[in-house]
Amino acid sequence: MLDASFLRAVHAPTKRAFLGASLLAALCVAVPAQAQAPRNHATLAMVAEPQTLDPMASTADLVGTIMQHVYETLYTFDAKWNVVPMLAESLPKVSADGKSYSITLRKGVMLHNGRELNADDVVASLQRWMEQSPRGKAVSKEIDSIKAKGPQGVDIVLKEAYAPLVSQLALPSGMAAIMAKDSIATPLKDFVGTGPYKFKERKPDQFVLLSRFDKYSPRKEPASGYGGKREALIEELRFVPVPNASTRVEGSLAGQYDFADLLPVEALPRLEKAAGKTVPIMTPAFGFPYLVLNTKEGVAANQATRQAIQMALGEGEMLAAGFGDTRFFVAEGNHFPKGSPFFSTAGADQYNQRNAPKAKEAAAKAGYKGEPIRILTSRQYDFHYNMALLMQEQLKRAGFKVEMNVVDWATLVQRRNDSKLWDIYVTHSGQFPEPMLSPPQLGDGAPGWWDTPAKKAALNAFNTQSDPAKRGALWGKVQEVVYTEVPYINVGKFNGLSAKSPALDNYQPATWPFFWNAKIK
Repeated sequence: MLDASFLRAVHAPTKRAFLGASLLAALCVAVPAQAQAPRNHATLAMVAEPQTLDPMASTADLVGTIMQHVYETLYTFDAKWNVVPMLAESLPKVSADGKSYSITLRKGVMLHNGRELNADDVVASLQRWMEQSPRGKAVSKEIDSIKAKGPQGVDIVLKEAYAPLVSQLALPSGMAAIMAKDSIATPLKDFVGTGPYKFKERKPDQFVLLSRFDKYSPRKEPASGYGGKREALIEELRFVPVPNASTRVEGSLAGQYDFADLLPVEALPRLEKAAGKTVPIMTPAFGFPYLVLNTKEGVAANQATRQAIQMALGEGEMLAAGFGDTRFFVAEGNHFPKGSPFFSTAGADQYNQRNAPKAKEAAAKAGYKGEPIRILTSRQYDFHYNMALLMQEQLKRAGFKVEMNVVDWATLVQRRNDSKLWDIYVTHSGQFPEPMLSPPQLGDGAPGWWDTPAKKAALNAFNTQSDPAKRGALWGKVQEVVYTEVPYINVGKFNGLSAKSPALDNYQPATWPFFWNAKIK
């Protein structure tokens, strides 16, 4: 948040200016008003303080949102969620057996330290990603080798065909970020990427400041989604943590922020009436809220107990509690919408049961003896908290004892890595075209620690099949295993609400908000 003295300095005329204006008026001298100096920074209100700026160390959307401006990936997604090249020159050449990927890098791409990106940087970055990122760790099990082939070539050899590889390399969350080889360290201290912005300063709980990288090497294709040409038209981006959703709303209404992320839907009428100060933005098909269950230890480690929890829940009620306005959510058990090649109703009869007597009986048969179910949630995402409150009541009706642990988002992200501290946590993800991109629980090692023979068999069949039509049918089998083993519960689908100032021009709504190509009018 900008402090009051800064706002006064930018927006308030000086005392001398007032005196001068009065004198001129007294003398009846008509002169043109002095133009205010153009503003070329943006203040962006985020939901929390990022727990790290290392884009590989966390799958949190907040980290990806900020650091995608600093780091880029070999591939990314266009406006229709097609994979398109970013740092790579083109899509990879793939061998007939689907095991070998040959990637050529774009020439002349500059790193923030002033030298040109090369294949050694890419290989070192991908190796670090496979060691550090939950998503990278899962992909590493599929990879036999990654090697540089000259200064601009990278060869990836897989143990067996793995259809989601290029999509995995494209995602901003848990990012396969390409960074300068000589900046690589654990923990990461120097943030040296290729993006249109470079890291400038971080003041914890105050801001993360990024500045324009003047030697940025853009693609030539027209901008589309995250793909194509990127231009840093705003000189500085200031990402400000504003954990309280009401504060983000009030700041937007006061014209304090150029952008405010993830606002509560009940604020929409007020935002719509304040067009002079702020403009509401609905991001369609933004994502899905989901509940992660601890399959490793605690009360939810018992699969039969997890099934009883699933029986108790009414996801439709939870969505209504989280979003209120029916324009913002859809309650349906299919994880992918109609029209998607991955649309399936397999297992969906287990969705939205809201059957307290049946759940109580099933829990007793599972050996449940009144242990507290510890729900971990945060108020940084208002809809998480509201859904958790409703879930608490649904579980109590089914005879479960519930303990609510409400913490800030950074603490939740930290605590979810310790299996001793929770049984269920509330989160959400973007809705992507490739199922293996989210949630991370479909991979290996993510919080929840789901690892069973049925999971491995279903995902192995799905991931080794490259034919899109056949993959669609195989996804149904994965979805059925999810409903049977209950490692996570997909609550439904939702649209996102954010807001921007009238001065922020050419902002394109996105799951991970980005501000290249936007400008301050």
